[in-house]
Amino acid sequence: MSGGTRLEGKVALVTGAGQGVGRGVALALAEEGAAVVVTGRTESKLRAVVAEIAERGARAHAVSGDVGRREDVERMVAECLAAFGRLDVLVNNAQSSVQRLLEDTTDEDIDLAYRTGPLATFHAMRAALPHLREEGGSIVNFGSSTAVLGDPAFGSYAMAKEAIRGLTRTAAREWGRYGIRVNTVCPAALSPAAAEYRDADPERFEKVIRQIPLGRMGDPEPDIGRAVAALVSDDLSYLTGATLMLDGGRTILG
Repeated sequence: MSGGTRLEGKVALVTGAGQGVGRGVALALAEEGAAVVVTGRTESKLRAVVAEIAERGARAHAVSGDVGRREDVERMVAECLAAFGRLDVLVNNAQSSVQRLLEDTTDEDIDLAYRTGPLATFHAMRAALPHLREEGGSIVNFGSSTAVLGDPAFGSYAMAKEAIRGLTRTAAREWGRYGIRVNTVCPAALSPAAAEYRDADPERFEKVIRQIPLGRMGDPEPDIGRAVAALVSDDLSYLTGATLMLDGGRTILG
């Protein structure tokens, strides 16, 4: 491998790793020496990420499934243990949602956001707990700068993401005695969803960019993935219950 060794001997599971931020995180963890289980709904995308990781000299395993289904989440964790024999890092990145104004938001919109967001995160954390507490470990849950700022038309998404931050803080208090650290990352990155948003409404997208002091959206691997790799390494072993705003400074202007 051409990268570092901060995570050598560790095994990480990343949800929603077939593209975008999840892919960037998986690649960055692999660059630091971790074996990575990549999960998502589209097997072909997962296989492509596994191939990328293999090209970098690291080990990876793909598990397809829907985080909105508890049985799929539990199978992801079980297959991680079967493939690599341990689990040290859990990254809950996957999330589905529909963007509408609050007055148009339906119960189905909220159900989708919660089922694939805080509920999926909770199920993954519960399934991973027995394995993480064997030697201590790290959980990274994904929030959103959109939720922190309360951006219009993101009501159900914001509700779900802020619920994840609450879950993170409670878990950090309850599971610290096991040597498990639990933190939230709120990224602003050029994911496929962000690219679609840019293409659909360039003017509104540029307005968002102007709100970012660094003047750009983050890159999923070097800007978000590398930060997550640092967060789960021993370099930040005293940090838990925190929210790391990886948004180029956007929220300081809110």
